[in-house]
Amino acid sequence: MRSLIGGVGGAVLSGLAVILVGMQVQAEPTRATMPDIDKLIHYTTVTRGEVTEHIMTTREAIEAVKRGEPIPNGTHVALVDYRDGKVFRTFIMEKGENWGQDYPENRRTADWQFQWFKPDGTINEAENTARCQSCHMSRADRDFLYTFNEMRRFEFK
Repeated sequence: MRSLIGGVGGAVLSGLAVILVGMQVQAEPTRATMPDIDKLIHYTTVTRGEVTEHIMTTREAIEAVKRGEPIPNGTHVALVDYRDGKVFRTFIMEKGENWGQDYPENRRTADWQFQWFKPDGTINEAENTARCQSCHMSRADRDFLYTFNEMRRFEFK
């Protein structure tokens, strides 16, 4: 009897662990939305092995960075991830007034929020945006962008 209870208890604990781990990798709701990619300016490309990332944003964001001003609220930064010549996913950073208050202070990336999208534009709930947020925290001196310097050097045509 004791082994039966122990076995059931172990199964319950194992099931609970799977659920909790699964919850950690699910996307959390954010305010970041999918912009009209065609209206953004492609300012750099990053290649990592077989992955090509086209990175784009608004003219207003690029101009603000060039002037040494904060990137304005309402800005989208899009990273379109291509694999085998096709869109695999799109990563969006969007900045909004007081959006940082949605998170505890130790998780804030100013007023930026993050979201992953599938090629069809729907939210990719399998991606964990908290992981993105934690990496981008190391770029506080560059408005939380890894491509801040590329944006500053970009020349409009």
